[in-house]
Amino acid sequence: MTEDVRAEDGGSPVADAEAVLPLPLEFEALYLATQEAFHDYALFYLGTNDAAEEAVHRAFLEILNHWNALLEESNLQLQAWAILRRVVISQALEGFRKKLALLRSDIGLFKAMCSLPPRQFDAVVLRHVMFCDTKKISWYMGVSTSTVDYHCRKAKERLQRAVSAHLKKEEGDHT
Repeated sequence: MTEDVRAEDGGSPVADAEAVLPLPLEFEALYLATQEAFHDYALFYLGTNDAAEEAVHRAFLEILNHWNALLEESNLQLQAWAILRRVVISQALEGFRKKLALLRSDIGLFKAMCSLPPRQFDAVVLRHVMFCDTKKISWYMGVSTSTVDYHCRKAKERLQRAVSAHLKKEEGDHT
């Protein structure tokens, strides 16, 4: 993380000591103890090394950003894994959205799903594609179970409007 900096007189490079911010020792220990397992978990769900590395990097950044609050938790390890799982699920859902956009649907369902706002998309996919229960979805999304139900209901309304509009348009094309 250090950068080579040339002295103004053109002298030899020196390490800029202020370019590196010291990480908490406990955070470094957590990283060393869990990085490989985190990577294996992310690789299993995301399928590529690049995606796994990106997810683990994002998870550790989130852990670092919440470090002081995490230190107050009764089980830091459990909370760190929870953060990793949320990051991996989020990244997997985004990848699913991109793949879904490439699919063709005769009724316009996939296009309509891809146009849903992120929270509605996540709630619908977690409930109706991945068959997660409402409690698990609420944990992942960080909202109440009633909010999950609300997002699913609003998504269903949008999808019904989009599909029926698509079908009406198709009927008009055939007349």
